[in-house]
Amino acid sequence: MNDVANVSIGYPSVEEPVPMPPWCPPERVSRPVMLHRWEDLSFLHWPYPAEDVQALLPSGLEVDTFDGVAWIGLIPFRLTVTLPGIPPLPWLSSCPEINVRTYVRGPDARSGIWFFSLEASRLSAVLTARKWYGLPYRWAGMRLDRRENTVWYESRRRWRGRRPREVISLAVGDAVAPHDLDPLETFLTARWRLYSPRGTGLAATQVDHDPWPVHRARALCVRDELIPAAGLAEPVGPPLALFSPGVWVRFAARRQLGAAGA
Repeated sequence: MNDVANVSIGYPSVEEPVPMPPWCPPERVSRPVMLHRWEDLSFLHWPYPAEDVQALLPSGLEVDTFDGVAWIGLIPFRLTVTLPGIPPLPWLSSCPEINVRTYVRGPDARSGIWFFSLEASRLSAVLTARKWYGLPYRWAGMRLDRRENTVWYESRRRWRGRRPREVISLAVGDAVAPHDLDPLETFLTARWRLYSPRGTGLAATQVDHDPWPVHRARALCVRDELIPAAGLAEPVGPPLALFSPGVWVRFAARRQLGAAGA
């Protein structure tokens, strides 16, 4: 198996503007307020009618489509959160996560991610993210195992009321360089902005990281209850699946969007 984990793309200097390839962030976060490590991450995606997804989005967001089709992502991984200059403490700041997301264009005319739900096993992280970022995190009992070329994720929401469960298993295949991803795979993975609710409007958060070290993957088992819990129909057929060993991610400060997206 080829290893592309050390692929690193330099950022253009101000003096020498160079168009960035689509799998590189368009701008670097020079003063991050938060650092994440995303490890053993799987991308599972299904196509959906654009009008079905648009109906679930807040005012100000427009569903971003590929060839007229919207995509819903189910993204499980291990999350480690730290602050700049502070070493991570895995026993305190690391936990599994699974999020359900789609792709949007914001009132600032930029493309990004909108989360329908995020499951995490560490209650303190759930409460902090809900309070400070307005993200729909839910506390869940979770498990993540990786053995050679197989990765397994399991989750059951602890929140009162509906408690959707998730079981996912993937076979990890050969590595693929960022420039060898097809246009749809790039559309689904090269995302550098997230939108979240703030008051009666929206906020945007810019992120950047090195290009994903990506492997093709095949879903062995998907028992999904999270996508229907978000208000969508059950996904049909096998997902488009990719796997990444992980990246470090830099987060810029969250920014309120005005009426014109400023």
